Amino acid sequence: MYSIGIDLGGTKIAAGLVDKDYKIVKKKSCPTLAKRNVEEIIKDMCDLCVSLCSEEGLNIKDIDSIGIAAPGTINEKTGYIEYTNNIDIKNFDLVGCFSKYTGYDPDRIKIGNDANLAAFGEAVAGAAKGARNSVMITLGTGVGSGIVIDGKLLTGCWSGGAELGHMVIIEDGNQCTCGRKGCFETYCSVTALIKATREKCIEHPESKLNEITGNNLDNVGGKTAFQAMYAGDIPAKEVIEEYMRHLATGVANIINIFQPEILCIGGGLSNEGPIIADMILPIVSSEVYSGDNILKTKIVMAQLANNAGIIGAAAYSRKQELE
Repeated sequence: MYSIGIDLGGTKIAAGLVDKDYKIVKKKSCPTLAKRNVEEIIKDMCDLCVSLCSEEGLNIKDIDSIGIAAPGTINEKTGYIEYTNNIDIKNFDLVGCFSKYTGYDPDRIKIGNDANLAAFGEAVAGAAKGARNSVMITLGTGVGSGIVIDGKLLTGCWSGGAELGHMVIIEDGNQCTCGRKGCFETYCSVTALIKATREKCIEHPESKLNEITGNNLDNVGGKTAFQAMYAGDIPAKEVIEEYMRHLATGVANIINIFQPEILCIGGGLSNEGPIIADMILPIVSSEVYSGDNILKTKIVMAQLANNAGIIGAAAYSRKQELE
């Protein structure tokens, strides 16, 4: 039994052939080239899947189910992408278009928001496996999130909910691209960390931050402040500590609302490993409503990395609830 999971991103399209145990048997990718007409993008997605099957001696019509993880607001009932800002797509019948180009049965195709399906992937086969209640936040260009409650994804009445990155953690704070101010995303995305690191580079020209980047602000990345902190740099430590305070505030809010068994942190920054959980845990523990309750949410790093969307999409296409 094979399913295909597809992760449609602003930079690349990745597809994987996933077996019954949620292992990726084979994976292929191609550039999205997001400024193109949307039908050209979907045609490339279809060609990628057909090629993936062909290389394994399969016909795409023989695949049990296909799941598509896409950015933006997704209408799971109609199969439409209603809106996404990473790719210029509005009110587009993604499922219908995929079916048109491949001849694949549209009733066996499921579509969902990429962050939601990544969370489902971690719940099925990753860091949240075994938990029926979990939340995943993805620290990337923005802050993505997915919520699993009693084995099912929580997406809201019109499939546009679970946007935890756009809860306000500082009233009238930094401007967010969503139009609000002070969003979790404006303080805890990798974009926000890079901005804070650059500001500290300018403020402290003697810092190791500048040594690491060759005194070029364009070379600042999400790992720069961590690297300098590990080397004993005080300004870098200040950047990371402030970032972690904001992250802990957001995490405590999430735990107070959902009280999941597991809160999973994904995205590029999760590669820093246990130091993130170690730094936020004392703050979170002091701010969650449960107080000294021995039953506490476990904070862990994601395990599936870039495969979470593929595995989650494939799993969701088979069954929309955890076993």
